[in-house]
Amino acid sequence: MARPARQVTATITTLNALLREGAAMLAASGAENAAREAAWLLEAGLGRTPLELCLNGRMPVAPEERARVLDLLSRRANREPLQYILGTQEFCGLEFLVEAGVLIPRPETELLVGEVVRCARRLPGPIIADIGTGSGCIAVALAKALPTARLFATDCSSPALRVGLQNAERHGVQDRVRFLRGDLLEPLGRVGLEGQVSVLVSNPPYIPDGQLELLQPEVGDYEPRVALSGGPDGLAMYRRLLQDAALFVKPGGFLVMEVGQGQAQPVCQMASKLDGYGGIRTLEDNAGIERVVCLEFLAER
Repeated sequence: MARPARQVTATITTLNALLREGAAMLAASGAENAAREAAWLLEAGLGRTPLELCLNGRMPVAPEERARVLDLLSRRANREPLQYILGTQEFCGLEFLVEAGVLIPRPETELLVGEVVRCARRLPGPIIADIGTGSGCIAVALAKALPTARLFATDCSSPALRVGLQNAERHGVQDRVRFLRGDLLEPLGRVGLEGQVSVLVSNPPYIPDGQLELLQPEVGDYEPRVALSGGPDGLAMYRRLLQDAALFVKPGGFLVMEVGQGQAQPVCQMASKLDGYGGIRTLEDNAGIERVVCLEFLAER
């Protein structure tokens, strides 16, 4: 539930005063890094650089400028994600467009990208499929890192695919990333990729449904539920991916997936009970959580 924003007085007349009041406003709402976020929102709302704000703190703020900044601050005080307000998020050293309705890229997902790059470099002219692409951050980052790769990115959300294409164009890889609308791997069949995929990668929804209401407001109140909900135990999408991947991934290829805390071993156990999977291993993130599961398909199956 959104929290009522603290009201800002009409007496604010300088950049410094607006910055102080904005920081207090965000701190009262429970937002982390209130002072830094307030500065970012002033920079965005006024079109000024950090240096300009630092050197010109006593500069008067015009009424229309003040109103514009206060609108941004009020949105953040209501716990709308900063990334949606600013419209961008950094990922793998690249800036990605994000907006409401599209999952915000997370730093831990960079581990997933790095593992796919390691796997794909072992294969000539790799074809990579990114399942549930969202903002397109995984597919675009992979296209930038692997110049000889062809990529297919699927999502059931038209707004996500639109943003994904914008990000591909933004980074000059639109000719090598094809965006397809549909449910999980279903679009791959429409373009004849059975047995052709070198690496299938996915960061699927993995939060158990019973935990969705416990998420912090920035996530639970604003990010798309379809990109978060992993079913009763959080593993629903993994079951489908593990079952269907063998139809598309070629022998010697890989299935690489991000998982939530405590989910790596259950996912590995599910894979071990299915035919076709050979090497099974996990990677830990910086917090020591098993965050990535990498499965290699047997050369003969």
